[in-house]
Amino acid sequence: MESRARRVVTGCLCLGVATLLWVPFLRHFLFTEHDRNPIWTGPGLSPYTRALAARHLAFWSDPAQRSRELGDLRRSNAEWDFMGRTYFVLALANMSLREPALKTQALSIIDYIVEETLRLESRQGFYHFSMPYARNRPYVDSPARSQFVDSEIVLMMGARRLVEEKEAWREPLRERVRLMIERMQRSPSLSAESYPDECWTFDNANALAAIRIADVLDGGDHRPFFREWIEHAKKTLIEPHTGILVSEYTRAGSAMDGPEGSSIWMVAHALQLIDEPFARDQYDRACRHLRRSICGFDVSREWPADATGRQDIDSGVVIPIVEASPGASGLALLGAASFGDSGFYGGLLASLEMAAFPVSNNGSLRYAASNQVGDAVLLYSTVVGPLWAEVKRRGGE
Repeated sequence: MESRARRVVTGCLCLGVATLLWVPFLRHFLFTEHDRNPIWTGPGLSPYTRALAARHLAFWSDPAQRSRELGDLRRSNAEWDFMGRTYFVLALANMSLREPALKTQALSIIDYIVEETLRLESRQGFYHFSMPYARNRPYVDSPARSQFVDSEIVLMMGARRLVEEKEAWREPLRERVRLMIERMQRSPSLSAESYPDECWTFDNANALAAIRIADVLDGGDHRPFFREWIEHAKKTLIEPHTGILVSEYTRAGSAMDGPEGSSIWMVAHALQLIDEPFARDQYDRACRHLRRSICGFDVSREWPADATGRQDIDSGVVIPIVEASPGASGLALLGAASFGDSGFYGGLLASLEMAAFPVSNNGSLRYAASNQVGDAVLLYSTVVGPLWAEVKRRGGE
């Protein structure tokens, strides 16, 4: 028995050593393209971006496919339908700035997406893009509105107008910005609700970025409010152990959840337009507390190691042992690309290639383990940069 036990232990040790040797080998030889150039810095679009974009262009050009897949997505989470639109529109705007020959096609798709979104909102209200519990109780602020929906509609409209002006959307954008500002300024937390008495850092950071874009487009100046929001957030919305912004809080400003990977990577990206040093600080802290690196493969936790939160539809099913969150890891790609972190980005791509089952078909690429919103975030991460740079250029930075 002792000899057998010794053989089992020896075998496990040998397997462990072999794994340590084999995984870096796999990382090096299977993902050399991403290792060499994980963040595209050349002119135009990378072949990888073109393959990802082909899937989305086909999706939005085929009504039957779009109806089928969006129906499936809405049955899981109506928010994902909406967010998939936003990220694809932001990707198309960046693609237009990177490769002007694409602008006509890209703008026609953006116009269709935004106009359809506005029609759905007009007919069915913001609840169409909300989870069912939005109707469970009254909103504190009246009349009820969703910061989630307002902020991303303004982001889409503003991105389109930055690429090329669309006069018909000037006043609708201004009016929505006015309503967001009013709701935020009369709130004790300087944040507006997305759900009844629920303010999300994700949505309010998006709102700040959207307002900044509107200022550049239409000559507004909300810099004093931006400074007030950042200072207030530093005092009231920072989790003390990590220094990272919490993800969810009441309208009065009481934290409901701590930092989350499915929130902070996008928050840092949006805050680049408001306070670059603070955005960088949040990104660095998120890397310190949420990044997991294993033999060259990277993932993101949903929560810091000592602050496990509640698993929900945003985090996805958190993978045990490595503690990887699909939602957080997907948005970490956007964070890493936004801050030029090629090491993290390459490691995240390697994990994606290994675990998300890439499917190539006639020049297009998708991931079987992903969905429309996940694919849109990935596409956006491959082209991010020019749109934010254009905002800063027009803003005189």
